[in-house]
Amino acid sequence: MENFLAPYRPVFLSIFRIMAGLMILQFGTAKILGFPAVPNFANVTVGQWPSWYAGVLELTFGVLLTIGLFSRISAFVLSGLMAFAYFIGHAPRGLFSPLANNGTLPILFCFAFLYLAAAGAGPWSADAALRSKH
Repeated sequence: MENFLAPYRPVFLSIFRIMAGLMILQFGTAKILGFPAVPNFANVTVGQWPSWYAGVLELTFGVLLTIGLFSRISAFVLSGLMAFAYFIGHAPRGLFSPLANNGTLPILFCFAFLYLAAAGAGPWSADAALRSKH
């Protein structure tokens, strides 16, 4: 049974990367572009620390990760951003209690992006397309 899906691992890696990119991208668009309209991000203004800067990183690297261009570095930067988000925004409300401090999502994002930084983009990516041309 463990080898049942093994032939599809590279494709699942690409799908995982695309979905992770789209999920973080929505945070960036909400903070920077105001879409979708989210009450928590309604008052983010240009230069506001740290929300606006996080939004710029989420938007920029979220797009790159979604299309699979510079995937490893994009995922690595996003992993660091999510670690920063947890320790700055959530840990002060209880370091060892992510469920209580609403830090589950940034922790999960952090390790998902760290995995993508190590695993790469998969076959459905701009990175793979560029490699195949050389």
